[in-house]
Amino acid sequence: MPAVITDQIRVLNATNFVSGINTSTNSYYVFIGLPNATAVASDWNTNTPAPIDNFDEHDSIYDTLISAKKITSTDVLRVIKKITWSTGTIYEMYRQDYSINKLSPQTSATALYNTNFYVMNSDFRVYECIYNGAAPSNSGAGVISLEEPTHTDLQPRLESDGYIWKYLYTIKPSDIIKFDSADYIPVPADWGSNTDVADVRNAAVDGRIETIVIEDVTSASYQFNGTKNGVPIRGDGSDGLASVTFINGKPSAVQVTDGGTGYSFATLDLDDVVTGSGASFSVIIPPPGGHGADIYRELGANKILIYSRIENSDVTNPDFPTGNQFARIGILENPQVHGSTNLLTSSSASGVYGLRLAGAATTSMVVSADGNVTQTVGVGSTAIGKIIGYDSVTKVLQYWQDRSVATNDTSGNKPTYGYKLNRFQANPTGGSNNVIVKTTTGTETLSIDTAFTGVSTTVNARTYYFGQTYNSGLANPEIKKYSGNLIYIDHRPEVTRATNQREDIKIILEF
Repeated sequence: MPAVITDQIRVLNATNFVSGINTSTNSYYVFIGLPNATAVASDWNTNTPAPIDNFDEHDSIYDTLISAKKITSTDVLRVIKKITWSTGTIYEMYRQDYSINKLSPQTSATALYNTNFYVMNSDFRVYECIYNGAAPSNSGAGVISLEEPTHTDLQPRLESDGYIWKYLYTIKPSDIIKFDSADYIPVPADWGSNTDVADVRNAAVDGRIETIVIEDVTSASYQFNGTKNGVPIRGDGSDGLASVTFINGKPSAVQVTDGGTGYSFATLDLDDVVTGSGASFSVIIPPPGGHGADIYRELGANKILIYSRIENSDVTNPDFPTGNQFARIGILENPQVHGSTNLLTSSSASGVYGLRLAGAATTSMVVSADGNVTQTVGVGSTAIGKIIGYDSVTKVLQYWQDRSVATNDTSGNKPTYGYKLNRFQANPTGGSNNVIVKTTTGTETLSIDTAFTGVSTTVNARTYYFGQTYNSGLANPEIKKYSGNLIYIDHRPEVTRATNQREDIKIILEF
C-alpha cells in the first residue's frame, strides 16, 4: 500500500534529539580516532574510503578511538539550508500546497522545505517570502527581487519590488561563530520559550491569511473596473476580507485587508460582490499556529549542527594527545565508564591505554608515532600496542591495541606475536615489566613504573594531570570499550595534532 514518512516526523526527530542532549539520562560525545589511517589504506588521504556501518566495523572503531568530548546543550542547534539574499534572484514564496502535482516554479521542488522561500540578509536577519509577485503574467513564477529586506516589523512588509517579506529572527553573533557553515544557518534554540524571539512568536495568529494569489484570468469577465473592497474570504475560519482591483473586467491585484483567524482552507468569494466569472485564486494558508509560531515546522528544521572544539588548553586537559594524527570523527551515544555500567558523564574522556615508564631514556627518547611498544607477559606471550604519543615530562606513553596486532595482515601473513591479544601487565607471572619502545632512531628498553599510582605528577613545582587513573604504572581507557551506540561516523584525510593548534568540528545530522 502507498505510504510516506512525512517531513514532520523528521522535524520531530530533530527536536527529540536536541531534547535528549539536555537530559541527564543521555550522554553524547564527539570522538576522534584512527591514528594510523594510511596503514589501513595507503591512499587514505587522497581517496578517503566511505565508512562501513556494521557491528564488526563498530568494534574496530572503538579499538582506535583516541578521545572524546561531551556534547552539551550549548553545542547543538537546529540548522536550515543557507539561502543568502542577492539582488536579481527570483525567490519562491511560502505555499502550503507544493507537491508532486504542483512543483515549485523555480526549483521544481515537490515539497516546501526544498524551495528557496526564505533568505538571510547581510545583517544575518532571516526572512520568509510571503509573496514574490506571482501572477498570471509571469505564469506564477514571481519576479526578481531587487530590494533586500532589512526591517524587523512584526507584520509582513511589502517592498517596492513587489515582494512581501516576513521577519523571523536575527542570528546571534555567538551562534554565527559556532554554528554558521558554508551550507547551513542556525535557527534559535528553544523557539517556544526563547525570550529573544518572543515578539515574533507572540505575533503569530493561527489561520490568519496573509496572501491571495491570482492564478488565472484568461477567461475572466466581470462587470466592474477599479478596486472592490470587502471581498469575503470563505472557509472554516472567520473575518477574512480582501480588496480586488479590476482592469477591463479582469482581476489584476488582490490585497488581504483583514486576514481573519482559524483558516485551514479558504476561497475568495468574488461572486458575492461582483457579477461575472472566470478568474481563479489561491488563498495561501499559513502553517499551524501562524507565521512565526513554530519556526522549526515552518522552515523544516530537520537538521542538527553539533559543534565541538578540540584544543590543548593547559596541563589539566590531557585527553587529546598531540604529535599524532586522527582521520576519523564520530558521535557516541551513552558510553559507559570503563570497568562499570555507569553512564560516562565527564566533560572529556580518553579512549586509549597508558604506561608510566621508568629508565634512563625516559627524558630523551623520541618515540615513533604508530610504532610498536611490546612487553613479554609470559612464556611465549607478548603484549603489543601501537604508540599514540609520549610525554617526556610526565613519562607517560599512550597506546592503543586493535585487532591488527593479532590477526593476519592483508597479505595473509601471520601476526608476529600470535593470534591472542595480550594486555600489558605490571608484574606478569613468567614475564617482565620491561617494555621495548620503538623510537625514531631504533628502540629503547625501559620498565613500567609499577611503584606509581595516581592521576597526576608534580615536576618542578608544576602539577600535570594525566586524564586517566594509573595503578601500578598502568592506565585503562576511561571509556568502556564497545559500550553505547555509534550513531555517526566520518572519515577524512589525516589531521595532525600539535600543541599550538585547535580543531573546530562541525557535524551535520539530518533526520
